[in-house]
Parts: sequence; C-alpha cells; structure tokens
Amino acid sequence: MKLAKTAFLVLTCVFYTQLSAAQIIIKTEPNVENIELGKDWDKTFAKSDEVFHQKVLFKNRYGFSLAGDLYLPKSQLSKGAKIPAVAVCGPYGAVKEQAAGFYAQELAKRGFVTLAFDPSFTGESSGNPRNISSNDINSEDFSAAVDFLGIQDFVDRKKISIIGIGGFGGFGLNAAAIDIRISKIVASTLYDMSRLYSSGYDDGINFEGRTLMKEDLSEVRYDDALNSSPTRSVYTLPSKLSGNEPKFIAEYFDYYKTERGYHPRSVNSNSAWSVFNQLAVANSPLSLFLGEIVQPVLVIQGQNSHALFFSEETYRKLKGENKELFIVKDASHTDLFDKKVPFDKIENFLRN
Repeated sequence: MKLAKTAFLVLTCVFYTQLSAAQIIIKTEPNVENIELGKDWDKTFAKSDEVFHQKVLFKNRYGFSLAGDLYLPKSQLSKGAKIPAVAVCGPYGAVKEQAAGFYAQELAKRGFVTLAFDPSFTGESSGNPRNISSNDINSEDFSAAVDFLGIQDFVDRKKISIIGIGGFGGFGLNAAAIDIRISKIVASTLYDMSRLYSSGYDDGINFEGRTLMKEDLSEVRYDDALNSSPTRSVYTLPSKLSGNEPKFIAEYFDYYKTERGYHPRSVNSNSAWSVFNQLAVANSPLSLFLGEIVQPVLVIQGQNSHALFFSEETYRKLKGENKELFIVKDASHTDLFDKKVPFDKIENFLRN
C-alpha cells in the first residue's frame, strides 16, 4: 500500500462503454469530511447516456467539504488527451441537482469535463449553520472546484473555466478577480447579491433605508444568540400563487415549486436564508474588483429579465476587449435556468 506516501487519496471508478472498459481514476484531497451522499439519480432533468456521472467530495480552504456531481464526456475519454473542464454553481439558493447540473451535463455531452457543486452551507455540502452564504467563502468554493478539477489527470489545467448562475455569477466573478487559474468565466442570468441586499432592485434602497434595515436586522442577533439556529427570513416563495404576485415571483415559483425544478434540498424550493445573511452579504461588495479581471468573461442575461440591470452594470465595470454581454431574446431570468440556455454560445466561448 502506497497511499500513505502519496499526496492524494485516490478513488478508482470503473466505467464501461459499449466498446471497451475504461478505468477512470478520480483524485481528491486528503482529510475531506466523509459525507454520505445520495446514490439515486435525483436531478430535475433526465440522465444522459452520453456522459459518465460520479458523485464526488472536495474541500475548500476553510475546511468545508463540498459535494459535487462530476460529469465526464464518453466521447473524449477514450482519446487519452487532456480535456477542458468547467465548474458550475448556482443559482443562489439552488442545489447542484437543479440548473447547475443541467448546465454541467449538457456541456459534458459537448466534450467538457464538468463539475456541478453545492456551495458551503447548502445542499449536500458541509457547513453549519445551514442556509447562510458568505461572499468570501462562496467565492472560495469556486477556487476549490478548480483545485479538484486541476488535480485530475484527464483535465487540462490551462483550460478550467467556471459558470456562475444567478447570484453565483457574482461569486464566480469575484473568484476570478483573484484566481488567475480560472481560464474563462460565464455569468449567466447574473445577480449581484451584495448590491441587491444593500440597495434593492433598481437601487431602490437609499442610505436611510439601509440604516433602518441594519437596525431591524441587527436586533435579530440577540434572538439568534439565545436560540440553537438562526432566524429564517420571511421572504420566501409562497406555497401557492394568489395571482397578485410580481411577475418575477411567479416565474420563480414556476421553476422552484413545480415539477420542472423542485428539489427537496433546495433553499428556494423549501426554506429561506437566515435573516442576518442579508447584512453580511451586503457589507462586502462583490463588484469591487471587476475591473481587474483579465480573463475573458461572457455575461448572459434574458431580454425580459427583471435582473437585466445587474448584467448591464457588471458589463460596464469589466475592462478590456475580451468581455461580452449576450442578451437572449424574449427570455426571462428563469428561462436561463433550463428553457432557453444558449449552449451553442457558451460552448463557442469556452472553446475559442
């Protein structure tokens, strides 16, 4: 046994194709918390026979174990060459079995090694208390995914890209500003969560409004100090629609609360973020270093999305000629979760 002398713990998974048996060695770092992951296919989309799928665990620099779904392209593995890879996460409050996995599997069918993962504190990943987010930790989660992909022998380290969906588009861009290993960045149907929490939609919250919010939410900390778990926000999707909701709430409901996108581990499908989460995210601007991102960036948004202004403002802050804002005609915010994802555009961007 040479495991004690190696830098990595090696897990061997044997996959069989119609033509031959292919042995794929998946490496992960040592001391990853042993989380029991679900074994059944529990995604919100059908399983493709064009890819191999494997549940994996990896860790970030804070010691949290992250759960992921690794998708491997059958068409490329037999060639023996290094394969470009993509890490996918989001939307904010979703799990890897929803939109992130949908993106990951489709791109694997197109020849990429892909990893859809649950961010810290949510889904099957570790981190307590549950249902909280952190600009720092969730940005680090992307870099941890790059670590995991980069130690695989079948991955081309020079071609590891990331896709952040919704609020994780902002975290992905934040990660890319510091992690130059990230080859390219796609921010799909982007939300800037720190801007949303501090200023509201269309920047409708001013200084006085933020001050009142801080006063109210800060008081909640006393309650949390006495309780075993954080107070949950009252802002969550309803169990059913009344017909009087804003259009974007109805669109969220149509994804997260119906067979189309419901998942039992999803925050957006079942629960809510902690109340104080809003202040913590608002206090650290995610867009501060957008102008220092040197890698190519593709920002994608729907023409009819209520969050279009996030993408437009983000694009204005990006520097250089290798940035693009791509608007999907007649698409809403949630259409880009699954219905109108421009995969041809994404594939072309990642390859060229």
